[in-house]
Amino acid sequence: MSEDETSLGATIRAWRDRLTPADVGLPGGRARRAAGLRREELAELAGISVDYVVRLEQGRATTPSAQIISALARALRLSVPERDHLYALSGLRPPPDGMISDHIPPGIQRVLTRLGDTPVSVFTADWRLIWWNRGWAALLGDPSGIVPEDRSLVKARFPVRDAPAVQFTTVRIAAQNREASDRAIVADLRRASARYPGDPRLATLIRRLADGNERFAALWREGAVGGHAEDRKTIRHPDVGDITVDCDVLSDTDTDLKIVIYTAAPGSENATKLALALVAGVR
Repeated sequence: MSEDETSLGATIRAWRDRLTPADVGLPGGRARRAAGLRREELAELAGISVDYVVRLEQGRATTPSAQIISALARALRLSVPERDHLYALSGLRPPPDGMISDHIPPGIQRVLTRLGDTPVSVFTADWRLIWWNRGWAALLGDPSGIVPEDRSLVKARFPVRDAPAVQFTTVRIAAQNREASDRAIVADLRRASARYPGDPRLATLIRRLADGNERFAALWREGAVGGHAEDRKTIRHPDVGDITVDCDVLSDTDTDLKIVIYTAAPGSENATKLALALVAGVR
C-alpha cells in the first residue's frame, strides 16, 4: 500500500465512498456513477465549501482546523477510533477523555436519519448546537452562517452585558414557562460542570455568564442540579404565524449529547402549520 493511499485526502475519499445518500438522510436522486457520497453532499453535511473538500482530497490542504475535522467526522459518520485517526492524519491531537464531546456516534446518526423531516437538532453537554436537519432549519432558520461558538442556547438565553447579542436562530421562540426553562438549563449546566470539571470551554462559559448576566448568576448560586427533558414552545414563524410545539429532549448517557425534537399533536392546527413551515423550506 502506497503512502498516498493512507494520506489524509485518500482516507477522506475512502470514507466518503463507503456512505450512500440514504445513510445520511439525503435523497438518492438520478443515476450515480458511484455509490458513495458526492463531494458536494459531504460539503453540505459538514458545513464547509466544496472547494475545500476538493483541496483536502487532492492533498492541497493538509492542515485543517480542529473545527473542520470535527465537522467532517460527524458528516462521515465516523466511530471514535476513526475520528481520532482523522485528527492524527491532520497533525492534531484528538479530544482527550473527560472533555465535552462534539462527536455524534454513528448509531445516533442513524436514529437521526430515520426521523425524516421532523425538526431535530443535537446539542453538546454545554448546549452548543452541532447538528440540525433540514426540517429544523426550515422551522427556525439555517444557523450555518453563524460561527460555531455562537450557536449556543445558553449564550442566547443569558446574554452578557456589554457584549454583542448571540442568536443562533432567525425565528423567535417563546417558551410557555420561561422561568422553568431557564432553571432547567442552568441546572443541567451545573450537572455538566461535575461531569467535565477539566473542560476549559465549559469553565470559560460558566465564568463569563456568572460575571456578565445577573439572572444566570442568581440561578447558578441556587446550586440546583438536574436535566432538561421537555417544554412547550411557540415558534413565531414569519410565513405561517405562531406554531405551538412540544419540545422533547433526549439525552445520550455516554456522551451527554442532547437530541431536541419539535412535534405537534397529529391532526391539530399546529401540526398543519408545522407541515406548512417545512414546505416553505429553509430560510
